[in-house]
Amino acid sequence: MAFFSIKKKSLVFCMLAFGLSAHAQNQDSLKTQPPQQEEDNVKYPQLQIKGLFQARYLVGMSKDVDVNGVHHTDGSGTDNNFLLKYMRVQIRAQISKRTEVVVLANLADFKNDPKSRVLENAYLKYTFNPKLAITVGQFRPWFGIEETYPIDIIKSLDWSNQYTEFGKLGWTSFQIGMSATGQLQLGEIPFQYAVSVVNGNGKNQINDNDNGKQYSTRLVFGLSKKYNFNVGLNGGIGEVFSKKVYALGVDLSSLVKFDPKWSLDMQLEAKQATNHILYNSIAPELRPDNPDQYLVRGVYFLPNLRYEINHKNLSAFELSCRYEYLDTNFRMDSNPRQTITPMVGLEFLKNYGARIQLGVQFDRYKYQVENTNQYNNNLFIVQVQSRF
Repeated sequence: MAFFSIKKKSLVFCMLAFGLSAHAQNQDSLKTQPPQQEEDNVKYPQLQIKGLFQARYLVGMSKDVDVNGVHHTDGSGTDNNFLLKYMRVQIRAQISKRTEVVVLANLADFKNDPKSRVLENAYLKYTFNPKLAITVGQFRPWFGIEETYPIDIIKSLDWSNQYTEFGKLGWTSFQIGMSATGQLQLGEIPFQYAVSVVNGNGKNQINDNDNGKQYSTRLVFGLSKKYNFNVGLNGGIGEVFSKKVYALGVDLSSLVKFDPKWSLDMQLEAKQATNHILYNSIAPELRPDNPDQYLVRGVYFLPNLRYEINHKNLSAFELSCRYEYLDTNFRMDSNPRQTITPMVGLEFLKNYGARIQLGVQFDRYKYQVENTNQYNNNLFIVQVQSRF
């Protein structure tokens, strides 16, 4: 893990400077462009409505462990469950050639306390050109592979465990702030960047919970067009309750097409960050001065084999198996979680318009803790979804 060396902060600052330099170059290029000669004959606003339905049936296959992975010594808990996971509705309004407003809501979250849920995306995006776009509002800042695509085209059961954990820490998932993104060409290498600043305390919050902000950068280099091989570097620094925090990550992705029918999609991602939530949960008199004593580290590998059937009733077949390793406190009280999730998917409409997935999630902990979710379990899943 040389990547997670003591030089982490220098790397973060270099990445931030690189992203901001690209931002500045874009500004200069805009000044040299001639003014538009005539307005496009397009009527605005243009509205686009999309949606996602996703439901599951879960069966716990471990004794005294419920479908949420919580162990019960008294034998209570639900070991099977029908679950409505998503009923999303998205409205995208193109209000001018360069400006769009996006709203995304998950109506299935009304089953929980909706006060800090339901509304997911709510942002305005202004695109100067392909090299520079500014996003303001509530959105998913880029900090890894998973932020670059929606849940409805995910290759496994759900987001990775590390994505969920880094979302709690304010680096991924839905956050409130602003971001600059763009695509450039570095010689023959395609290059994407994102520079973001967010509150870091999650979605649908009235105010930031402190005066600190979290700054992050993602840089993606397309190193092979033939194999769609990309390398992503992610770095972030910030301040939470007057304490410095950081996050680092590296990811690799590739799409190999063997022939028109067979393809293999692979993702590998590793991240490390200050676990400031765990640090702040400790009594003040017991906390060390440096929150970096509490660190989270995770890695996952996800291969997905796809076969295009293109039959009138069946579009494609997929087979994936994700391996995950996550330790939320590896320096102070290490208890790593390893998860293996083999899945089979049948796609009935193209572009994941309708599909069924079957799989099993195997969770294993180094140490099992009774009456908690740190307990070995096996979970069988049937999932159906439709995009519209």
